[in-house]
Amino acid sequence: MLLTSVIIVIREVLEAALLVSILLSLCFQLGIERSWFKWGLLGGIAGSIGLGSQLGYISNWFDGVGQEVIDAGLQIFIYICLLYICVQFINHFYKRHPLTNVLRATLIIIISCAMTREGSEIYIYLSAFQSLPETGVSLYSGSAIGLGIGFSCCALFYYWLLSFSPSRALLVSCALLTMVASGMMLQAGKMLIQADLLPDGQLWDSNSLLPEDGLTGQLLYALAGYEATPAPAQLIMYSLSAACMATVMLLRYNSWRKQKVAEEIS
Repeated sequence: MLLTSVIIVIREVLEAALLVSILLSLCFQLGIERSWFKWGLLGGIAGSIGLGSQLGYISNWFDGVGQEVIDAGLQIFIYICLLYICVQFINHFYKRHPLTNVLRATLIIIISCAMTREGSEIYIYLSAFQSLPETGVSLYSGSAIGLGIGFSCCALFYYWLLSFSPSRALLVSCALLTMVASGMMLQAGKMLIQADLLPDGQLWDSNSLLPEDGLTGQLLYALAGYEATPAPAQLIMYSLSAACMATVMLLRYNSWRKQKVAEEIS
């Protein structure tokens, strides 16, 4: 139970925590206020408890696949929000301006949704086993260790990103956010397959080379949605979402570069 708790909590904590560390570090580098974080944190805690406590009821939606549809919907929504945020960060880098209400709300919503999705899984796991007296110590000890490892990894990640110059931090952070967002689309595809809304299949099985339940596998899952046995539909969603996000950001970046060159010439 101890090891199981560690692995489960690490898996659920890492994705949301990595996303938070990237956003917080980039806001610091670009001089964007970070008051939004506390509201996103509160929203995530409330959402985790709300979704976790009502999951049995929600699961009955959409002919019994409510959990899968809601999970996929949250991840697709987060992807769209991250696409918007990356474009706004590029805009802010070239033309500094105060944090707008729309961007602030989007940041709060992203953190709330990411924490709700991951936190509800931890809530359900703890609720399922806390009534068993023989598992109490190992359950909470393992969960605490998992939280500690997850937050430690993200603290290191946060300070690593702060070591870059603002221009390099923007480039690295946007690339990482593209990986995180595309990974969410990969996992959204998995949920839609489980709901029989997309065709199933298996392209390969890399568990023998990189186990999904190992620490490295969990880190890759959090960062890029690593899936040891992906279906063709998942790979298509991942590729299209990554290409779309990269293209939009590249077009926005080139637009600002051309504008800057034109201003220097004039």
